[in-house]
Amino acid sequence: MISKRLEKAINEQIMIEEQSSRIYLSMASWCEAQGLPGAAKFLYQHSDEERMHQLKFVHFLNDRGGHAVLQAVEQPAPEYKSIEELFDEVLKHEQFVTKKINDLVDICLDEKDHSTNNFLQWFVTEQIEEESLVQGVVDKIKLVGESKAGNFHIDMYLSGLADKEASAEEK
Repeated sequence: MISKRLEKAINEQIMIEEQSSRIYLSMASWCEAQGLPGAAKFLYQHSDEERMHQLKFVHFLNDRGGHAVLQAVEQPAPEYKSIEELFDEVLKHEQFVTKKINDLVDICLDEKDHSTNNFLQWFVTEQIEEESLVQGVVDKIKLVGESKAGNFHIDMYLSGLADKEASAEEK
């Protein structure tokens, strides 16, 4: 049985994961409207991934005797000045999610809930990978600057990343 404190914290994380999915969906839509199909594909894929994270938390909480309760989420930003601004926001958001996952781990350690801590380790590893991936994208975007040709190559690069991640998930 999961504690009420952890149940509340996991329900907050469920909302954060849902919000993440919506943020990336909105970003993908903006990219698609800007003629950046590779960036859109990358972000649509990440939107789906965040929803799967949400469902992992929902199932875990319900399986541990808690009750996953959906909460209202804010409308994500619909517009960005540039692909650089957008991916700076992605990085900030991933860093925020990492902090929230770490906060959940802290609660588990405080309560000596080893089962939930074990469950969360997958998310700890996932966040390390996500931050590294997005930092690499941000670095490449900064490298090309405002160049239209550079943005074209970034878009192709993001399409390739999306394809690579999709094939890795199939294995």
